[in-house]
Amino acid sequence: MTIPDFVLELRRHVGTTPLWLAGATAVIRDAAGERILLVRRSDNGWWTPVTGIVDPGEHPAHTAVREAREEAAVDIRVDRLASLGVSRMVTYSNGDRAQYIDHTFACTYLGGEPHPADGENTDVRWFAVDGLPEMSAHMLARIDAGLADEERTRLATTTEGTAAEGTTAEGAAAG
Repeated sequence: MTIPDFVLELRRHVGTTPLWLAGATAVIRDAAGERILLVRRSDNGWWTPVTGIVDPGEHPAHTAVREAREEAAVDIRVDRLASLGVSRMVTYSNGDRAQYIDHTFACTYLGGEPHPADGENTDVRWFAVDGLPEMSAHMLARIDAGLADEERTRLATTTEGTAAEGTTAEGAAAG
């Protein structure tokens, strides 16, 4: 996982103190709506949708588009905000702690040859909607929201776990 420069600068001042960060998840469907694009994270080997941290001043929908290009070398269209939720507190291997407000977007693939483009992932693949690989429950919930045929945004009113559960970066939220 590449740490954004603004987070590195914050860490110089606050150390491992928990940060509250905005994240974006892109649930990317093919044009037929039969497959979704997933990436395999290099830090923990989990399959997830494309995720990333929102840069200062950036709209979360633009983050989804940027991360799809950076991580999977694909162009996408953001169709709607599918869900808004809060991750559990994540503790990374270096001791840094963060919690994310995640914006999950339903997206449509427009073009590009999917491949791991930035070192954050080891694989990028299309999966049938009914044949997804094993992944965390919170990522499956994001995918479910992104695939749902509904106009309203889902609001997750509970976090995806608690710090008391000994949460680590494996299967973490955004990015």
